[in-house]
Parts: sequence; structure tokens; C-alpha cells
Amino acid sequence: MSGGGQEWEDEETPERLYVITGGRTETPEATGLDLVTLIIACVQPKVGMQPEHTAILRMCGAPLSVAEISAYLRLPVSVTSVLLADLLDEERVQARNPAPALPDIALIEAVIDGLRKL
Repeated sequence: MSGGGQEWEDEETPERLYVITGGRTETPEATGLDLVTLIIACVQPKVGMQPEHTAILRMCGAPLSVAEISAYLRLPVSVTSVLLADLLDEERVQARNPAPALPDIALIEAVIDGLRKL
């Protein structure tokens, strides 16, 4: 059976999401994670780890944002945040804020010049 061209098996059920997280929820304030926080693995996956934890460690050899990890896992960000909180607590991953973007001074000056001409 398909719904909107997507197989039902592709959709996560609430029960499966509950099992993945063990029924836990994490607020963004508790984890300190937001969608653009970069995650990088510190260790290799070990035998017996939860499959989602293993997948995160494998994909985060290079920094990935929380949003990217969530998309690759095809899980809601809330579930991904719980999994990342586990890995952060175990010091298996590190979280970094992305480098701030520097303003384009030439663009700002052009906007100011344009406003003055109004």
C-alpha cells in the first residue's frame, strides 16, 4: 500500500520511535543542540551498540549538522537529539557551534548607499 507515492514501511511509527529513544525526550535547552550544531565522532562504533548510534558514529567522521544527521537517519530531529545526547554523555561525539559568518562589508555599504539615495 502506498500513500502519496511513499511506502508505509518508510514511515516511522510512534512505537518504533519510542523504542529507539527508550521513551525519553530531550529538550533543546537540556542538550544544548540546535539544528546547525556540528557533530563529529570521537570514536569508532563498537559491537552491540544501538544501530542508530552506530550509524551516527559512522557518518560523523567529518562534521555534520544535527539537521543533516536527522535527514540521513530519516528520523525526527527530536529523536535524533535524544540519540546525540546519549553519545555526548558517553563522550563518543563532540558538538561544536558552526563558525560565525562574517558580514559582507561591500554589500552593507551598497545597501546604505541605496537607502541614502531614497
